[in-house]
Amino acid sequence: MATPSLPDETVELTDHVAAFQGYFKVGRYFFRHSLYQGGQSAVISREVFERGHAAAVLPYDPRRDEVVLIRQFRAGSYVAGRHPWNWELVAGTFEEGETPEQLVRREAIEEADLRIGDLVPIHDVMLSPGSMSESCAVFLGRVDSANAGGVFGLESEGENILVKAVPFGDARAMMERDEIDNAVAVIGLQWLALHRDGIRGRWR
Repeated sequence: MATPSLPDETVELTDHVAAFQGYFKVGRYFFRHSLYQGGQSAVISREVFERGHAAAVLPYDPRRDEVVLIRQFRAGSYVAGRHPWNWELVAGTFEEGETPEQLVRREAIEEADLRIGDLVPIHDVMLSPGSMSESCAVFLGRVDSANAGGVFGLESEGENILVKAVPFGDARAMMERDEIDNAVAVIGLQWLALHRDGIRGRWR
């Protein structure tokens, strides 16, 4: 997605090498960019974590006023010294030729055994633009949460995912107590807090 630029914001890529290639990829990029006071910067080098792009969905049942959250082990949280199990939205990365809408519908089945109905786009965000190339398209998805819950995920990908339907008020309280510290989940829940009445009216 294009971001509106201010006048004279330009960048030149002078070189690029692969710094690491494993389960994930790290590229080393060399740039020269414009300066706000005029002129050009010296060449700077930055390592960029290249994971690909993602999409996520907050499953919401407007009749029961419940959201469906998932919980799984996260190595990054562990390394950061946080509790390594996170409450999150259903999410994943793209398969070839897949649209964001197709991705979240597929992942909802794989991760939570949920069928998504209507989808509403929330935001398409950069997750950590200082060091990562990954973006995430975030959606609200209509579901029937009557039978939501259990343990799912693809064993072949090492997934062990707890799925839980949570009353929206409880999920919001969890977020305010910092029990939900996943950025994409916070974005989705905050958006729903702002637009919930309109969504419930539309999805009667």
